[in-house]
Amino acid sequence: MSFVDKVVLTVRSGDGGKGCVSFRREKYIPKGGPDGGDGGDGGDVIFRATTRLFTLQDYIYKPHHRAHNGQPGRGKNQAGKKGEDLVLEVPVGTVIYDEQSGEILADLIHDGQEVIVLQGGKGGKGNKHFATATNRTPRFAQPGQPGQEKRLRLSLKFLAHIGLVGLPNAGKSTLLARLTHARPRIADYPFTTLVPNLGVMELNEGHAVVIADIPGLIEGASEGKGLGIQFLKHIERTELLLHVVDITYRPSGHVLEDLQMIRKEMKNYSLALLKKPWMVVVNKLDLYDNKSRNLEQLEYALKQEGLTWFCVSALTGQGLDMLTEYLSHHFAQKLSDSLEAGLK
Repeated sequence: MSFVDKVVLTVRSGDGGKGCVSFRREKYIPKGGPDGGDGGDGGDVIFRATTRLFTLQDYIYKPHHRAHNGQPGRGKNQAGKKGEDLVLEVPVGTVIYDEQSGEILADLIHDGQEVIVLQGGKGGKGNKHFATATNRTPRFAQPGQPGQEKRLRLSLKFLAHIGLVGLPNAGKSTLLARLTHARPRIADYPFTTLVPNLGVMELNEGHAVVIADIPGLIEGASEGKGLGIQFLKHIERTELLLHVVDITYRPSGHVLEDLQMIRKEMKNYSLALLKKPWMVVVNKLDLYDNKSRNLEQLEYALKQEGLTWFCVSALTGQGLDMLTEYLSHHFAQKLSDSLEAGLK
């Protein structure tokens, strides 16, 4: 299944059914009064979030959707049936925009959350409503109101607790696989990760956090180079960012050159990302040798910046116990508080 995180749709609610022109005709009552029923309302357009979906791919090939029309009214005061609602399922984390105005119509962040984007047209009134003292046999009824049409833009933003960022080939996908049960594509060349990946990391006391790994960033990413900038939106909702740096990277200048470059590209994308709590994971200790950047200098520079960091090998598992213990401690109390608040 292809990963698609943005689509444009045209949706239309159903038309209201027309009211009925009818008169009561029964034995011994040859000239009864009006008994035309009302038309049914048109179907609504509803979006529903579900954890069963992780992509908007289905809507690429079907960009037009319409709810059913309401049924016309009938005699004997029978109202027409309401048109069937159009229910469109989308992944949790989908934001719905009005394509024309840019207004956010809904942000679906919970499984099963629904929003009515367009209401169906009202059904027309039957002729029974129009009898008066001077016109006891009205031979007209209201037509149903037309449905509404709107062009929408859907944008999927993952809901994750932790976001992994870094240069291509820094080992983010290997780290994700080690920390979670995810199985991202891993290889020894840049841009192995072409789409965001998600994994669930088990914590103590039955808690768990979701980790998002996005394609690597390169210098100039905010100007359209590389792959990662288009996926930065998937870490906008995260609570903690892990900057993964490769110990074998050889900077041409400052020892934190790669880290500074990533922070610069994030700043160009959104200042809000820079305000998120973050820490550094120095990866690939298993490949550390005299050709790598100096580890002591790197750790000294990180300390001078007041940063929290961990040195690990995602491949061998070296140092991961301390990292997972830190993450468990960081999130355990937050998740417990959230659970208690939800039970109150």
